Amino acid sequence: MWSLIRRDWQLAARRRVEALLPLVFFIVAASLFPLGVGPEPQMLRTMAPGALWVCALLASLLSLTGLYGPDFADGSLEQFLLCGQSVPGLALAKAFAHWTIFGLPLVITAPLLGVMFDVKGPELATLTLGLLLGTPVLSLLGGVGAALTLGLRSGGMLIVLLVLPLAIPVLIFGAGAVTAVSAGISPDGHLSLLGALLLMTLLGAPWATGAALRIALD
Repeated sequence: MWSLIRRDWQLAARRRVEALLPLVFFIVAASLFPLGVGPEPQMLRTMAPGALWVCALLASLLSLTGLYGPDFADGSLEQFLLCGQSVPGLALAKAFAHWTIFGLPLVITAPLLGVMFDVKGPELATLTLGLLLGTPVLSLLGGVGAALTLGLRSGGMLIVLLVLPLAIPVLIFGAGAVTAVSAGISPDGHLSLLGALLLMTLLGAPWATGAALRIALD
């Protein structure tokens, strides 16, 4: 698993433009909201949780087509499955590598964009913690979608249609946690539900991805 993670990191370092594209999309899309609605601070603070979470979700979806597609095209994915190693372990390693390459930069960048929305310290901390819990769920769910659409024409659009409905709870609880802090309410309930979603996907998504990969390559 560690060798596979390092391999994906090395490939991302060689394809820097492709690796940075979701982050650039996240920054540009989030920056358009203040320009569109105006500089009124109260309005920006109100819309910030939903806007940043929607942009993070769309940026994550943008990167899913490269999760298994290149390995499937050059035949290396088939070699991975034939080497006798755990297929769920392979899926977990790919999801972790995907999150560190695409998801973690979103988590790091989000507080900086939150300042642009006039979001204060406690809300920024909750936003960052929510993204830290939620973006791995998006990578794990994206692995399932990418495996199910492997080798299909227009697979990128099918991944969006498969993953987007499953990712809606992450969006709701993540944005709800920040909104709760803004209203003076504890965000523990929303963050606990995000943690529960993360545990559920950690337990189930690698197995589902492994089964989908075997079906795609049979």
